[in-house]
Amino acid sequence: MELLLNYTEEDDALCKMLGMPEFPLLSKDGDIIIGGAFSIHSQISKPSLSFTDIPEPLTCTRINFREFRFAHTMMFAIEEINKSSSLLPNISIGYKIFDSCGSTLPSVRAVMGLMNQQEKTLGKTCSSQSSVHAIVGASESSSTIISHFATCACLSNRKEYSSFFRTIPSDYYQSRALAKMVKHFGWTWVGTVRSDNDYGNNGMATFIAAAGQEGVCIEYSEAISRTDSRDKVAKVVRVIREGTAKVLVAFLAQSEMNILLEEAVRQNLTGLQWVGSESWITAGYLATKTYSGILTGSLGFTIKKTKIPGLQEFLLQVSPFQNPQNSVLREFWEEAFDCSFQPSLNVPKQCSGSEKLKDIDNPFTDVSELRISNNVYKAVYAVAYAIHNMLKCGEMPQSVCSESCSPGFRQAVIKGKPICCFSCISCAAGEINSAECTRCSLEYWSNENHSQCVPKVIEFLSYEETMGAVLATFSLFGASLTTVVFFVFLWFRQTPLVKASNSGLSFLLLFSLSLCFLCSLTFIGRPSVWSCMLRHTAFGITFALCMSCILAKTVAVVIAFKAKRPAPRVPQCSAPFQRISVFTCTSLQVVVCVLWLTLAPPVPYKNVAYSAEKIILECDLGSPIGFWVVLGYIGLLAVLCFIFAFLARKLPDNFNEAKFITFSMLIFCAVWITFIPAYVSSPGKFTVAVEIFAILASSFGLLFCIFAPKCYILVLKPERNTKKHMMGRN
Repeated sequence: MELLLNYTEEDDALCKMLGMPEFPLLSKDGDIIIGGAFSIHSQISKPSLSFTDIPEPLTCTRINFREFRFAHTMMFAIEEINKSSSLLPNISIGYKIFDSCGSTLPSVRAVMGLMNQQEKTLGKTCSSQSSVHAIVGASESSSTIISHFATCACLSNRKEYSSFFRTIPSDYYQSRALAKMVKHFGWTWVGTVRSDNDYGNNGMATFIAAAGQEGVCIEYSEAISRTDSRDKVAKVVRVIREGTAKVLVAFLAQSEMNILLEEAVRQNLTGLQWVGSESWITAGYLATKTYSGILTGSLGFTIKKTKIPGLQEFLLQVSPFQNPQNSVLREFWEEAFDCSFQPSLNVPKQCSGSEKLKDIDNPFTDVSELRISNNVYKAVYAVAYAIHNMLKCGEMPQSVCSESCSPGFRQAVIKGKPICCFSCISCAAGEINSAECTRCSLEYWSNENHSQCVPKVIEFLSYEETMGAVLATFSLFGASLTTVVFFVFLWFRQTPLVKASNSGLSFLLLFSLSLCFLCSLTFIGRPSVWSCMLRHTAFGITFALCMSCILAKTVAVVIAFKAKRPAPRVPQCSAPFQRISVFTCTSLQVVVCVLWLTLAPPVPYKNVAYSAEKIILECDLGSPIGFWVVLGYIGLLAVLCFIFAFLARKLPDNFNEAKFITFSMLIFCAVWITFIPAYVSSPGKFTVAVEIFAILASSFGLLFCIFAPKCYILVLKPERNTKKHMMGRN
């Protein structure tokens, strides 16, 4: 603070630096920062070094999807640790990930950027002490701190590299193992090629020494670098092609292997047995038709592969929308989907950012061969455990009467002891703990460890669950069966039986029964404003229409047989009177429903009172009086139907419809009388299921009792379908 207040021109020198500062491509703040250096780009520009002018900035291009996956594996591991309650609790880990571009110079700049903590302050770029506690990377041995892929045996020197650690074995062991493998197959005359860096030079030196001890002779030993000219690489390939050794030991990093293979294809270098180092021997992208004639049969030692649960899902969530200002995410997206966010003639396809990574196949999303990624994962956890242990055994000794309560517990004062001494009591269900156990709001419930409130499970009778699907199936089956009966009656409409059954009312009754079956579907599914208003009014009106038709049929039967003159001449039994009576009885129910919907309509309601752990989504009746009036009116019509049908049950006729109506009304009344206590006592979605069951049971009862005997005669016993038989004259 004092430096800022007393800033002078003399201090300006402290904030000057040569060249351009390095800033991370991916970063996140935290209490502890872990640095990362990965070859996110695989190509780098070669500025001219005149030593008279300031060199142009290095430009890295061509996203390396594999290394980009390494970087995101590091981010994934950090996210996992931040969610852990046992590893570094109450401490957040951040990261700063730099691009090493697969080259020594950018790697050094990246590491210096991590060590110096470049910051933009007051329009100037100043350097201060690093906030990075450890650095993972780079993949190359020549410039690394904690490495997942640097295998050079030279880094095992604890005096020179006291701060270096790795999660991959040293090349000392790999090089000796390769020498023993060559000897095992009897190959005593081999050629070698290596990367011209610490990785290749040290690894090959160990191999040559071990091979000599095994009696293996080296014909030639060539070196290449990713920055070599094409002519130099071509010269190396010619040496290999003109050699007499049929076995080639290639101790190469992937970048050098790539340029060597490109030249090998040009010169048609075939007929060699390749022995490879771990860097490229398992690289999936090399297993292509282009290189099959060269690399088929290659041998080498692999790094152990494993699975990292949750990593693939994490990788598939990567999107340019995560950080719209991040240029590397946009660049990755453009290369992954071969598109451009900016209109371009070279790339006609426009990026939307909504493309799905799961729809493409590239090394970034490929988690089938997690070898190096697993080493990155272990490196992050190694750092976390090291810091955890350091903090645990460090900042003075603890002196407390009682340890802090774990998540999900609250402090309870122990009687007779100071407030510093307390016991830990588990929070009740639906409560979370901070200082004290706090009750979650009505629509939330505590999670398993009582650390946070999560939304309650919403329950309603849906089509997806078994009970809803079964009820919907029976509803559709009933409607379909009613339609079949309708067409049977329509086909036999000119026969005595259908005419005696009052065909006009029979067709109207079948139509209303179809609606009764279908109205039960409105009770299934997530309640909405319209479905709540429709379900009870549709039920009330369709059943009122059904009962009105049955009542008209019953009254017609009674009057027809009780009249002193022939039934067709009785005006009360005329068709117009029946239609008017049906219309009048149904209209009364319509009026009741309209009043109900106008004054206090049913609405969706979240019932949080019945169950503490879930929300029951149901339809509030609005006006219970309206519901019971609708139900009571249907009951009244049913009772009248039963009374008239009972009176007419013994009237002289071989086919007395009143008997069947009596049975149907007994079933109907029994169902709905049973419904009332079941409806009142059923919990949650079972209330709706009970109502649907009552609708379906009463509808099936009416359909079978009234129409099954008639369909039996119409279809199976046509000889009874005569006027004489109807009148009881044999």
